[in-house]
Amino acid sequence: MSTKRKLLYSNSAFFCTVTCFDWLPLFEITKTYDHIYSWFDWLYAHEIKVLGYVIMPNHYHIILFLPGERFSIHKIIGNCKRFLAYEIIKRLECQGELNVLKHLKDSVTLNESGKGKLHNVFEDSFDAKVIVSEKFLIQKLNYIHFNPVRGRWKLVEDYRDYKHSSAAFYEKDELCGYQITNYADL
Repeated sequence: MSTKRKLLYSNSAFFCTVTCFDWLPLFEITKTYDHIYSWFDWLYAHEIKVLGYVIMPNHYHIILFLPGERFSIHKIIGNCKRFLAYEIIKRLECQGELNVLKHLKDSVTLNESGKGKLHNVFEDSFDAKVIVSEKFLIQKLNYIHFNPVRGRWKLVEDYRDYKHSSAAFYEKDELCGYQITNYADL
């Protein structure tokens, strides 16, 4: 779904994917997982529920439930990208990751630079799909949870053991990296 349309749905869940610029493993390089969890805290404070997630080295998938029309999914994800971008750049600078910083800076277009943008930390667009049924929600949860063991990743042997995922919550009834809301409780 294009992110140019403002998605305003009352009491709706969304499956979203946000990707680091050029698929660079910026979350892993900067160990920004903790900062993503801080964003989850912001969501919680604004009554937005996290129903499922996985944070990969270069992207994250999340299922959010918006209880009303106070925020659009576009605004929520846009704010998240800004919130994370500042921290990622700060950590790259502290770590002396000059090549990565140069790549992120050199990718900024003249037009973007004129608007004050200094680095490209995330891909411009993001995916957002409205969850229209429990079947679709479960399909997306499975996709999220198996992400760390699919394809080239192989981050863990058992998908339920990946610490930056809600898989253990749903599959083993264990606290995962962040306390989420079980979709069945909505």
